[in-house]
Parts: sequence; structure tokens; C-alpha cells
Amino acid sequence: MSTARRIQIRVKANAREDSLQAMADGTWTAQLKAQPVDGKANAALIALVATQFKCHKRDVSIKSGATARLKTLVLPAEE
Repeated sequence: MSTARRIQIRVKANAREDSLQAMADGTWTAQLKAQPVDGKANAALIALVATQFKCHKRDVSIKSGATARLKTLVLPAEE
């Protein structure tokens, strides 16, 4: 049985385009077009991460930092 992965992402909302890139220290940086209001940026982040890691949006969750720029996300384990 495999365990879930955790990744740390630094988020910048109100960007020109959505992008997700790995940093040298093992964290990720996400730039989102969505506004950081009413959970729109968090929903966009989950969709972006799900696309990047080829999993369902329902399998991605924000473990901590829902209202912060630095977030910890939980993803399904690699197969």
C-alpha cells in the first residue's frame, strides 16, 4: 500500500497565465489567473496541480495554508 504525496506550493494570484514549475529546493511555484477571493484561486490551483500530476481534482486537497500563499497539498501516491 502506498502513501499520499505532499508538496509545498507558493502561490501568486492575479498572474497573466496559469503555470506551475518546480523549484530547486523541492517546492513548487504556481501562478494563477484567478482572484484570491471566494476560494477561486484555491480551486484553480487544485485543477492546475491535478492536470500537472495527471490525477483527478477530487484526489488533490489542500492540507494546510488554505488562506496563505504557501500551501501544502496532498496528492495520490505515484504508481
